Amino acid sequence: MMDPSPRPLPLPDLPVEAPLDPLPPTDSPARGRGAGSAAAKPRPEQPAPEEDLVDPETLLLASERAPPAAGSGTPLATPAAPPSSAPPAPTQALPTPAAAAPASPSPPAARAPELMDRDFIARNQVVERYLSGRLPIKGATDFERFCRENPELLDELGIPERVNAALRLLEASGKPEPWAEAPKPFWQKVEILLGLLGATLVLGIALAIVASGSAQKTRHIAALQQEATERPLDPATSTRDVRLLPSRDGASDSPAIVIGGGTEAQLVNFRIDESRSPARLFRITIDRINEGRVGVIDHLAKDSDGNLRISLNTTALGPGSYQLTIEGLNWQGLPQPDSWVTIGVQATH
Repeated sequence: MMDPSPRPLPLPDLPVEAPLDPLPPTDSPARGRGAGSAAAKPRPEQPAPEEDLVDPETLLLASERAPPAAGSGTPLATPAAPPSSAPPAPTQALPTPAAAAPASPSPPAARAPELMDRDFIARNQVVERYLSGRLPIKGATDFERFCRENPELLDELGIPERVNAALRLLEASGKPEPWAEAPKPFWQKVEILLGLLGATLVLGIALAIVASGSAQKTRHIAALQQEATERPLDPATSTRDVRLLPSRDGASDSPAIVIGGGTEAQLVNFRIDESRSPARLFRITIDRINEGRVGVIDHLAKDSDGNLRISLNTTALGPGSYQLTIEGLNWQGLPQPDSWVTIGVQATH
């Protein structure tokens, strides 16, 4: 039984075409890919003689069996021709020009980061830079992690000795340790704040007391002013006779007699003995001691018994001590000092 699949016939010697011109080198991978694609396209050829034509079907089978060359573009494909009744001629695969684009240079490999170890720490002065704060955050984190994993490194690097020396230097300079709490100003201390609060509270209470007393005094003064302005007189319900013997040696602040002080007003009749005085007419001046003058009674004549008579309502004068100055009038009407007497007045309840 015969195999129906066609077998490839031996390829005759065909005229070799002129080689393709090499493509100019490209400076980018994109242009290289474009050049390779352009190199894959067949250049226009001169028409070959009829005896040198190759069967298209045989050429297609040969191109499918042969692997594509490295760096080549799209494989050459010839459109199928209509079948011919002529016997198949020996075929030969046309050479496919390879892409002449040079390979783009690859970027240099990134430098691998150095690992944190004792040699790296000593060579880059990691400890000094860490203590001075000039180590980057990433480096400081790696160094701390390495020290946590290798605590014996601290002794090898002399970290405890450096810390002790720094603490002794701080103690010698009088500065507190970094972890010690900074001293607060005196106005921020709890004792001072409590003292100020207590003093403020005491001053507030004292001010309230003073304000209350001042208000009471103000009300009392207002009441006295109203009373002095109105000066009400209670009607006398009784009469009292008082005989006074004035002093000729001088005035006295001690009252010789006190009137008033009861629950009801009285009408007091004063009889001042002036039997020893040669004057017939007198003038009596009434002064409130240490305050001011109350009144003057002029041209007062003494009776047959030699007494000067004066009648006063006990509510007519306010509480206090009153000094009566008695002066005799001569034939010209000029006053002459004669005697003095002091009386006291109490408020009527």
